[in-house]
Amino acid sequence: MSDPVRVVGVVASLRQGSYNRLLMRAAQEALPPGMQLELAEIADIPFYDGDVEAAGLPAPVQRFKAQIRAADALLIATPEYNYAIPGLLKNALDWASRPAGQSALAGKAMAVIGASTGVLGTARAQMQLRQLALGLDVQVANRPEVLLGHAASKFDAQGRLTDETARTLLGNLLLTLQSLALRLRG
Repeated sequence: MSDPVRVVGVVASLRQGSYNRLLMRAAQEALPPGMQLELAEIADIPFYDGDVEAAGLPAPVQRFKAQIRAADALLIATPEYNYAIPGLLKNALDWASRPAGQSALAGKAMAVIGASTGVLGTARAQMQLRQLALGLDVQVANRPEVLLGHAASKFDAQGRLTDETARTLLGNLLLTLQSLALRLRG
């Protein structure tokens, strides 16, 4: 039997009870056989600074990059702030891609999910993250999209995803991510 597909999950929201954190928990529950998901915390990663990088990578950055290097893929749950991804996420990805020529992200598979109380879910943030993936040399599993709008009505009091369509889409996206990661693994 082949090694499982290892996925690093990144929640781009600091709030412990965020809908994106709940959506990532739903992804953990929906993992197909042969796939493992480990969460990476990015809250303690400092702002990117070339002088800090030159002096040596901070421990949180080293940890984050090591998690990515040990994985086959990333699953990012992002909210949408002002039509864009949170600065917290952009900062973490900038660190992971540095120094030039030593990116931990290059050649990895990635899938994006997101939840929002708005009508469009996180469509614009996901579009921005997909565009950013080009510069990061990351291969994106684009379909199906998991853009959970009106998120407040999609989780029960215990934080479980109750929307069956969203659960099905999430499961199918994880299968797509697994297939892409296996293809890239060779």
